[in-house]
Amino acid sequence: MAFFLKEEDVMFVIRPIQEKDFPELLKIAEESGHGFTSLPVNDELISNKIKRAEASFKSELTEQKQEHGFLFVMEDVATGRIMGTSGIESYVGLDDAFYHYHLGKVVHNSRQLNIYNTADILTLCNDYTGASELCTLFLREEFRKGSTGRVLSKFRFLFLAQHQERFSNTVIAEMRGVSDENGDSPFWKWLEEHFFSMDFPTADYLTGIGQKVFIAELMPKYPVYVNLLSKEAQAVIGKVHKNTEPALKLLKSEGFTYKQYVDIFDGGPTVEADISQIHTVQNSDLFAVEIVNELESDKSVIIANLSVKEFRATGLTTVMNMDAKTVQLTAEYASLLNVQAGDQVRAALLK
Repeated sequence: MAFFLKEEDVMFVIRPIQEKDFPELLKIAEESGHGFTSLPVNDELISNKIKRAEASFKSELTEQKQEHGFLFVMEDVATGRIMGTSGIESYVGLDDAFYHYHLGKVVHNSRQLNIYNTADILTLCNDYTGASELCTLFLREEFRKGSTGRVLSKFRFLFLAQHQERFSNTVIAEMRGVSDENGDSPFWKWLEEHFFSMDFPTADYLTGIGQKVFIAELMPKYPVYVNLLSKEAQAVIGKVHKNTEPALKLLKSEGFTYKQYVDIFDGGPTVEADISQIHTVQNSDLFAVEIVNELESDKSVIIANLSVKEFRATGLTTVMNMDAKTVQLTAEYASLLNVQAGDQVRAALLK
């Protein structure tokens, strides 16, 4: 008898994406809508993204930093359907410039006139070059119930914890900014009017397919005074899209913080954490597998094997002995994770 995290959860496995997943990933790209830059609706780009991920999972560890893209899918075991996707970029900005706006302040002070004013400014920067990035998190709407969303985000911390040598000490996540159902962004609208002459979906798409030269060519070279932006644009700086609020809440609970860096297109916040300070990384550990006939309802946990190439992860309710460092799995779950009795897995409490 298998115990799931909640009554409404399905049995699933999280694994590296494969070529066979192309049709489903393309559908997910279409479902994700505007502002989801990491999944452009483009057959060739989606295919290349899968090939890059397959190469990344097969890559050997080297002393030189390399931009690898680890893209995972969550698969419904019963039906084989792809429920969602989630990814990690090992290092960003090494091959192509990685832009942000930093929200800072300047002071205008005249002692003679006894006038003291501060102003917020946006400065174009590449400060996160070399950071690791959590990206491409999308759970299809029909599966947004129970604990699947939390697992699809948090399992990545087990991968980071086990393979820290492949990643930067700094981990970031760019959160989708405010836009409407038509893909119109108040923040971009001001930039479009004064500098770009192209709509937000077009700029977003060009970035997604890797054509970023226009940013350097057209973006204002000097700091932008926030009070010169439209009121609508000012209001969304550092704010997230309503569909992104749960993801931001989860990352904040893991120790991620907002340090005044925002997306250059929609003004959405970028949050960051030191990899060693992420709560699930800190609280994960290695456990030996015990095979049992039935799982007792005890703790909601996320579990992953220790492989890169054949990585597998899942979530379930089981017995995890913190003193003996053992975790119970049925033969079905052990097969799902490609492990046997006595093998080590990395696990952490879901909450």
